[in-house]
Amino acid sequence: MDPCKFYKCLADVSRLKSLLLVSEVEEACVCDLMQALELDQPRTSRHLAQLRRCGILLDERRGKWVYYKLHPDLPQWAHKVIRDTAKHNPDYFSGPLQRLRASKLAASACS
Repeated sequence: MDPCKFYKCLADVSRLKSLLLVSEVEEACVCDLMQALELDQPRTSRHLAQLRRCGILLDERRGKWVYYKLHPDLPQWAHKVIRDTAKHNPDYFSGPLQRLRASKLAASACS
């Protein structure tokens, strides 16, 4: 992974928050991230696709939804940057994280 490509990919508030959210919950569906970030589906999907193209996230289609998780081949230094950013900046994405967890909890109650 090229460090410049990695940081350029994260140089957008929606992509950075999406990545931090996915890293916190291990896996997230587009529908949950839409609610968490308060973005529409096309915009959310576009940002997630960019993270996928950069090799940071891996996607998996399940029915009509696409789920995202950290790419298993992500270098250790990149994992550390993501973990440290989340750990040292909880207020940066605490609102979206609460909405994401509530969305995931509501979805599991419907299953």
